[in-house]
Amino acid sequence: MRLLIVEDELRLASALQRGLTAEGFTVDVANTGPDGLHQAQENSYDAVILDIMLPGLSGYRIIEHLRAAENWVPILMLTAKDGEYDEADALDLGADDYVTKPFSFVVLLARLRALLRRGASPRPAVLQVDDLVLDPAAHTVTRGETSIDLTPREFALLEYLMRRAGEAVSKAEILHHVWDAHYEGDANVVEVYVGYLRRKIDTPFDRQTVQTVRGAGYRLASTKS
Repeated sequence: MRLLIVEDELRLASALQRGLTAEGFTVDVANTGPDGLHQAQENSYDAVILDIMLPGLSGYRIIEHLRAAENWVPILMLTAKDGEYDEADALDLGADDYVTKPFSFVVLLARLRALLRRGASPRPAVLQVDDLVLDPAAHTVTRGETSIDLTPREFALLEYLMRRAGEAVSKAEILHHVWDAHYEGDANVVEVYVGYLRRKIDTPFDRQTVQTVRGAGYRLASTKS
């Protein structure tokens, strides 16, 4: 397994390289943002360990460049920035996991191995079905050139359906992921919000993107023939 560490703290980068090499990995190191991006673009890695605060180019921008180029290499963020919004930004941009400094090498190694087991499956930062585009980081939805205003719950419902695009998802699944795992209210609330969503993303555009699957739930599907 070949790894890339992008970290400007030289002692930490060296220690990580030694530790991971001892675990049987082949490890390359970059100490600046531009160098890290160049190596990630030019070489095939099984995973990247990436700091956020880097000279020349931040870890955020590196993620954006890689995901925009449909490079789905698993990325583990390693940083001293421990605010919840920093973590959310990194994950929304396409990072796969997040560890703050100081950290346990044993825990970092376990998380890294978990990422490697998952592999480099597509995880686009911006979701798109036909001309319907949802950007989780910017919290925007557009249909073609038209911006669509959604409530937080409508946005969460659409994001879940788009992440499962083409699949039939049950009311129970939607309640668990969009409302709460312990939600005890009326399950018909899903039908109500699906209706709200259709009136905003489909009806004005003469589309039927959100489909009812009899006996199974709902499916968000392409309307292209």
